[in-house]
Amino acid sequence: MSTSPATEASQQPDRIREEDITRAKDLVGFYYATTQREHFATATPDVLRNFARGYGDDNPLYTDAEYGAGTRWGAQIAAPMTGVAVNEALRADPLPADRRRPSFRGIHVFVSGSSWEWFRPVFPGDRLHTFQGFENVEVKASEFAGRSVIITRRHVRMNQRGEVVSIARVIAIHTDREKAKKTGKYDEIKPATYTPEDIAEIDEIYAAEGPRGDKPRYWEDVHVGDSLGKMVKGPLTGTDLILFHAGGYGFTPYAPSAARLGYQNRKRIPAFYVNNAQGVPDVVQRVHWDTEWAQSIGVPMAYDYGVLRDCWLSHYLTDWMGDDAWLLRQSSQMRKFNYIGDTHIFTGEIVGKRQDGPRRVVDVELRGTSQRGEVTCPATATIALPSRDAGPVPLPQVPEDIARTATEIYTRHNQLGRAH
Repeated sequence: MSTSPATEASQQPDRIREEDITRAKDLVGFYYATTQREHFATATPDVLRNFARGYGDDNPLYTDAEYGAGTRWGAQIAAPMTGVAVNEALRADPLPADRRRPSFRGIHVFVSGSSWEWFRPVFPGDRLHTFQGFENVEVKASEFAGRSVIITRRHVRMNQRGEVVSIARVIAIHTDREKAKKTGKYDEIKPATYTPEDIAEIDEIYAAEGPRGDKPRYWEDVHVGDSLGKMVKGPLTGTDLILFHAGGYGFTPYAPSAARLGYQNRKRIPAFYVNNAQGVPDVVQRVHWDTEWAQSIGVPMAYDYGVLRDCWLSHYLTDWMGDDAWLLRQSSQMRKFNYIGDTHIFTGEIVGKRQDGPRRVVDVELRGTSQRGEVTCPATATIALPSRDAGPVPLPQVPEDIARTATEIYTRHNQLGRAH
């Protein structure tokens, strides 16, 4: 079969365009409403359960409505990272031409780290909306892919009452495809293999894991130097990635689609599609499950999403802290790829214990270490714990400027809704 002009164009080596860099820098500090929905628009009990289970989290606080009713929250609540899968489109005025985001089409994007702050729970029935903007844009030389553009985006999520529930900062590295596949940086990395004895050792860790649940972990009982124990994730399989997608992640903004919808999407964004070995246009996102395509851009195997490891990090923390605590913030770096077949052991320890306003908090350093002995995702976190002296954990306050912007954007959303 012959290829269409659009398909042929998508096969050409792509480069970062100067006009995209200039536009990105011009947009620093400007917020815009997210007018695309995520895979889910409403946080139903099923959505909350399936998202958590999609990264291997069986905490009943996130997966069992009856259990949640007996906790301090009075209901099932969302796991911390659920906002990456739940978003209902906001109504907003059309952006002027000079405020439209750069396309960066045909460019590979790698998430190299993120930081999250959480302010209030997401309950069943909540609808989430997002506004976002560029916080920083940096152009630098990359060992992997020559010149790269590093963009820090801030994503603010609010509920159907305009109340901010979380703020996330995501660091994304934009690289030229053609340059990336020529470096050969990862040529020596080979797929992991396992003996039955290796799997038995991994299974022993799984067997010892579990959420703390309804037994409070009091601030007074925690000390600097305490270990948070051990958690395992892996060996990573294609099935793991399918389940993570089934939980709701990975559909926005490019909307990978099937059959006729896939055809329509290919016409909408042809640069997102590159022919596979059979000559079939397929999404470049398949780098996460198609090793042949991953190798064509200079990576030895398909690899995970950075967001998946963020979910694993938060799972490690929430299992340890129990139902009555609150994860205030988490910051991670994605320093190495996590390939199909890799196994990660998560460990951490308390490095600080202090009073933060009305809250009693502990600071944590944690990381995921692969079977190669590489720390691929170092992270830090701050957790508010219940106190025998101070009582239950009070939730944090949203920064005034963010709360004000949320009110303005959500008010305009409602105004435009009434107008129609």
